[in-house]
Amino acid sequence: MISRCMLRRPVLGAIALVVLFTWLLYRPDTSVQEISLLEHRYPLLFQRVHTNSATGGAWYIPPGWTNETDPIPESIVDAAEQASRAASSTAERHIPYSAIPLIVHQTWKNTRVDTWPHEIRQSTERWLRVVDGQMAYFLWDDEGIAEFIRRFEPGLEEQFYALPSHVEQSDVFRVLVSKWFGGIYADIDTEPLQSPAAWITRADIAPWQDRETGHVYNFTNPVQGIVGLEADCPPDSDIYWRMGYLLPTQLTQWAFAWAPGHPVLQTFIDHLFGELQTVSDHHAGELQSKTTQMELQGMDPISLTGPVAFTYSVQSWLGATTGLRWNALSGLQDGGRSKLVADVLVLPITGFSPGRGKYGNMGSKPITDPSARLLHRAQGSWRAFNLRVEYGKFCRTVFGRCRYWSKVPKGLLL
Repeated sequence: MISRCMLRRPVLGAIALVVLFTWLLYRPDTSVQEISLLEHRYPLLFQRVHTNSATGGAWYIPPGWTNETDPIPESIVDAAEQASRAASSTAERHIPYSAIPLIVHQTWKNTRVDTWPHEIRQSTERWLRVVDGQMAYFLWDDEGIAEFIRRFEPGLEEQFYALPSHVEQSDVFRVLVSKWFGGIYADIDTEPLQSPAAWITRADIAPWQDRETGHVYNFTNPVQGIVGLEADCPPDSDIYWRMGYLLPTQLTQWAFAWAPGHPVLQTFIDHLFGELQTVSDHHAGELQSKTTQMELQGMDPISLTGPVAFTYSVQSWLGATTGLRWNALSGLQDGGRSKLVADVLVLPITGFSPGRGKYGNMGSKPITDPSARLLHRAQGSWRAFNLRVEYGKFCRTVFGRCRYWSKVPKGLLL
């Protein structure tokens, strides 16, 4: 005889299934709610990036920059060419006092904004607000970068993709896209504190004097490049390398701005691909071989493609052009003023790195200071926790040792 307990179990199971099916059928559509919230909180990001179905990324070109007869771009590369031509047609589409077009470039792996971290959404929305109506904007994904390389730098395609990490490829792309189209490059984890249209004032381009040599720098040509200090330390101290910098006066690479074709950019490219050629020569000229890749992976990205490589390119070109004493760019003795050298404007540390804390401040002023152009939130993908890197940081800071340990993770933990 079947017990009540045995009958009760299937009945309860059936009821549970009915309840579950009913809940699944009538529950609120979470994805629809999320998309609706996304559209409400980030309207420009939703409109210009998330709903984008174009090839190679997303873009925005102000309506006044195009004519009815202009063809509709089929890809981000076509759109960037169109915007570059439009910007070159009038000085009103340049940063004042410069030949730098009002075009912003950023990179990210996709345009699915619902998959992005909140901080990245927030930063990009603020860029789009600044851009709206007066500047062109381009968000390049991997497909767009690949098309750009094929069209503009086909001779460098093998070398570009021989770089062992996406971070290094991104470092190089920002230089190449600036070389061909010009404009402002900014990492996607930066937020504009001022519109780039206000990045140069008359005071920024005033004459200045090297306090050590007495040499006066007085240039009157339009600005062709804007760079900013990332590190500003006394060169005869150990402060800079204890903080993890390789140079006492070092430029940031998370943001800069250039007129198309500036020779500093070609200097960077020539030096990098010369390095790659040297490495491949060690391995019968095979860039993609296992041994070549192992040697490239053993090189520090910061020095190969990152801020140190970029700093050396600017330093070597300005030194050869003007005889600049590099450490004269420090703002430690003059309150952090901008310095125009030839046609490159060097911003003090507050320009692209404001709001630093008490430790490692180096003269950085609050984000509300008039000289602060953008804020860097340091959300880089390579900044994941790495035990070896963290120990090296502790060892340098506390004990003054481990100076040459890499600052970039090369493994999951070690």
